Amino acid sequence: MHISLKGKNALVGGGSKGIGEAIARQLAESGASVTLMARSEGRMQEIIQEMDSSQGQKHQYLCVDFTDFEAYKAKISGFFKTNTVDILVNNTQGPEGGGALEKNVEDYQQAFDLLFKSVVYTTELALKHMQKNKWGRIINIASISVKEPLNYLALSNTIRAAVVTWAKSLAYDVAKDGITVNSTLTGYFDTDRIAQLNSKKAEKLGISPDEVRSNMEQQVPVKRIGDPKEYGYLVAFLASDKAAFITGTNIPIDGGLLKSL
Repeated sequence: MHISLKGKNALVGGGSKGIGEAIARQLAESGASVTLMARSEGRMQEIIQEMDSSQGQKHQYLCVDFTDFEAYKAKISGFFKTNTVDILVNNTQGPEGGGALEKNVEDYQQAFDLLFKSVVYTTELALKHMQKNKWGRIINIASISVKEPLNYLALSNTIRAAVVTWAKSLAYDVAKDGITVNSTLTGYFDTDRIAQLNSKKAEKLGISPDEVRSNMEQQVPVKRIGDPKEYGYLVAFLASDKAAFITGTNIPIDGGLLKSL
């Protein structure tokens, strides 16, 4: 399938590694000019030099810290004073793992700032141009755990579920303006985040990280963990005109999903 995003501007959170990086690279390959957002300036500098620019794309980056909402709010507000976005990919690092009994109300507040407030605030800023232009794509990177919570990810389970229900509500309000809002419910993908969580889970269970990974693979129909590049393909599709009638959906994307369709 040929997807053209030429002339579109995309803003991708968490774009310095993992799923965010894969999405940014694929959007660029489809013709979009991409702005990366993350903390690692050096890594983002490398990535924008490597991304496809064969269609006249202009890539850039914005150094932000999603864990400091007030600082993030100031930085992203400044960005939107001189930039517009057609495609917004809301993606941040996940909060620290742990069960419900290990977390207190302050932990939930921090996770709320990280996963919810940053998403809503960024979307509000991006919507002004989208509504004026009568075209826009908002894609939230969520987690399969909002459908079936994982007991060792209490903060993520709770706040990502709020993002998904907010997005569903927003989708109804902006569809008339040619704007779609979708959430992808991430399953098991081969990223640093998964490796970190597997290491903690292995320690708690008294088994090796390799055994944890093997158990994960057995839960996936195609018996493997997904490649982040595959995630990029899905997001590029959701960002295209080919997905104009897909809005307000929560799309589960487990390892190997795209290969098995």
